Amino acid sequence: MKHAAFFELIKVDEYSATPKYLQLTNAILKAVEQGKLKQKQPLPSINELSYELEISRDTAEKGYKRLKHMGVAGSVPGKGYYISGLGSRQKLNVMMLFNKLSAHKKIIYDSFVGALGEHVPIDLYIYNNDSSLFRKLLARKKDDYSHYVIIPHFLEGGAKAYEVINALPKSRLALLGKMLPGIEGEFPAVYENFEKDIYGALEEALDLLSKYDTLKIVFPEYSYMPIEIVHGFHRFCQEYAFSAKVTHDIATEPIGVGEAYITLMEDDLVVLVERILQLGLTIGEQVGIISYNETPLKKIILNGITTISTDFRQMGSRMAQLILEDSREHVEIPFSLTRRSSL
Repeated sequence: MKHAAFFELIKVDEYSATPKYLQLTNAILKAVEQGKLKQKQPLPSINELSYELEISRDTAEKGYKRLKHMGVAGSVPGKGYYISGLGSRQKLNVMMLFNKLSAHKKIIYDSFVGALGEHVPIDLYIYNNDSSLFRKLLARKKDDYSHYVIIPHFLEGGAKAYEVINALPKSRLALLGKMLPGIEGEFPAVYENFEKDIYGALEEALDLLSKYDTLKIVFPEYSYMPIEIVHGFHRFCQEYAFSAKVTHDIATEPIGVGEAYITLMEDDLVVLVERILQLGLTIGEQVGIISYNETPLKKIILNGITTISTDFRQMGSRMAQLILEDSREHVEIPFSLTRRSSL
């Protein structure tokens, strides 16, 4: 095979959530940065790339076009593609490990990518709150990147995740979304203070909550959500004399007049709204709703759902800034309340 050495360097990872055309461009950028692909070196044809990497011709062509836009690849009609230069030479290449895909995770990712710059290779992996998959992905990739940006949320087995993370050089580690006990050394972090944040957000809503006597938080029994949220909820209810209840299953929870509900998961919000409407109760008067995490749709449904949420765009862009500045700062991103008619 004419380009056998090339295909030893360039791989497409089926585990990665990064689009395959970006995996292709990132791998070529890394090989150029490491001096393994030289200026003027011919690249495989689109057909060969498609066949060897088992990707579509459109994916291969999209990857090459991105490299041309970045000034790394060139093309000559009838001869094909070649390495034209180093483009915007970068020493950064980033692995992002997200616990799940969601609307607000996409906001974080887009903001991070936009602030870091399109010329920095970024590979995104989703470990689905599974600590064993998290360990496997990190073990396979522990020497491949300049930075590992990790959102550490686990359904189970996460108590010892710090051991895996501590195996990374702290110059490469960046924690996003949550601080994790047991992590040693100095590293950048952008995080939420879950207990403090829910307490402060509920205080902001105190005038609206005053029409209710009972507050209930829907906290699934099998959940990756931080238990600190429940601690902050109880502290608020004790301080301001609300009856408080943690319910694990909103589908079976009795719903009555004078109650306000806090939902953490989107599925629970849907079930709650359906049940309230079936009971003929008025949302925002007889029953209140607060939903975690701002999304565009919550501005519209039921004339607006009140939310408590951090600024996900700020989280992504601030993390990018810390990496670009080679900073070890820990930055707390606070929650805010968005008042709407559901409360």
